[in-house]
Order: sequence, then structure tokens, then C-alpha cells
Amino acid sequence: MIKTYVVLLFCFISYAIGAQQNPLNVLVFGAHPDDCDISSGGTAILFSNMGHNVKFVSLTNGDAGHHELGGGALAKIRRAEAQEAGRRFGVEYSVLDNHDGELMPTLENRLKVIREIRKWNADVVIAPRPNDYHPDHRYTGILVQDAAYMVIVPNVAPDTPPLAKNPVFLYCQDRFKKPNPFEPDIAVIIDEVFEQKMYAAAAHESQFFEWLPWTNGTLEKVPKDKDKRLEFLGDRLGSKPSEASLECLRKWYGQKAVEKARYVEAFEICEYGKQPSDAEIRKLFPMLKM
Repeated sequence: MIKTYVVLLFCFISYAIGAQQNPLNVLVFGAHPDDCDISSGGTAILFSNMGHNVKFVSLTNGDAGHHELGGGALAKIRRAEAQEAGRRFGVEYSVLDNHDGELMPTLENRLKVIREIRKWNADVVIAPRPNDYHPDHRYTGILVQDAAYMVIVPNVAPDTPPLAKNPVFLYCQDRFKKPNPFEPDIAVIIDEVFEQKMYAAAAHESQFFEWLPWTNGTLEKVPKDKDKRLEFLGDRLGSKPSEASLECLRKWYGQKAVEKARYVEAFEICEYGKQPSDAEIRKLFPMLKM
């Protein structure tokens, strides 16, 4: 037993040292402060815990998403909440100064996205699909798609050195069916960090405990107690994995792990970036364990 423990400890230390020497750079884009947290927060924690570098980027400042506040005052609150969330997730969190509800797929915004990807020297870029009820979400997906090839073109945004290779671009999971449903290629079990994800996401108090409950008519049901608020948030963000996600999990973890899995984050490979092999995916997502 002692020998086994020593071997496992040695393997963990060796892996941690390897991750620190050759860390992956993961970049997640969202339209608003809190979008990255919902789509990829658990996966981000797992990457961060392994010694890899993760950054969340919100393309708008969230200055319209509230029923009582707005403008610069709200943007200041949302930015502060994002910084606290980033601290809890163990990631860097950047909020760009575009107005909430007014994001457009302009050349100026495309260049901003290209520069973010280049500066982070991203190995993996995660963003929403351009299929969504919210125009900011749709245009975030389009902007990242439009940047996917351009990040390696030297004469585009020449003030920022181009990447030597195209990253793997991934879509985060959504529920929309038209024109095409989400098709997961990678699925990550986040059970072990789900509580931390809820704690980190809860930093966006004005969003999860004020604005969103107001929009769906449940504001009076939001608990005052912090622990109960985490349960309240978990009930809303901890939905059961889809059948497609479970099938994807079987490929990466095996049947036994799937039977126990409760919380999953899934991703679809975008055709516009690097097309990784299964072996490359395992290197890019070292938390995938058979």
C-alpha cells in the first residue's frame, strides 16, 4: 500500500512539474461577464489545478443586464464581480469595454479578438456557437470564427505578432437545434470541482441573484443565506448531461465513469481551426482519464 501511494505521489508530482514546464494556454470567450463561467468554469478549474494557464474574456461589459441599474455604474459592478470570479476560478479575467446588447461583428472587434488570442499564445480557444437567442452571444461566436484563421496571418493586426500555429477552436455546449444541434467531440466530468464552480460563479451576484431571477420571475425565491444561494445556483446550472454528452464521455472515460458522472461540460470542435487527433485531444485535455 505504501509503495503504491509513493508511486502515485511521484506520478502526480512529475505531472505537475511537467505542466509547469510546458503549460497549456486556454482562452475562453463569452459575450458577458459570467458567460465563460457557465460554459467552461469546471473545465477551467481542472486546467488551473493542473498548472495550466486559463483566461476568460468577456466581449461586453454587461452594462445593460439589470432591472434597476445600468450604464457605467453597472459596468463597474460587473467588472469587479468578474475579477472576484476569476480569483475563485484561478484564472485571469478580462472584460472588454463594449456595450452590453450592442456587440457587432465589426473589423475593430475582430482585431481585438485576434490580439487576445495572439497575446495569450492560445493552444485552445473556446467560444459559443453563432446559434443563440441573444445577439451578443451570436456575434461573439462569429467574431471568434472570423479570427480563427487570421491569428496566423502576419499582415492582419501587424502590431501583435502572429501565432506560429492555429489553435484548436471549440464551441461550448448549447441547447439550440437550428440550423444544427450541438454535437460534442469532447466531454469533461467536473463532479470534483462543481462546488468550486458554483462558489466562483456566485461572485456574479448582480447577475445570478438579481438580474436573471428577475427576468424569469423568481426574484422572490432567491435565498439570503450564502450557502443556500449556492444550492439555488447549483439547481439552475447543474442540469443533467444530455445523451450525446454521455455517449461522448464513454469514449474518453469509459462506461464506469459515465455511470457515476453527474456534472459535465462538453465541447464541439470548430472546423476553422486545427483539427486534432484523439491523441492530441488527450494532450490538450489531460483531465480525460480512462
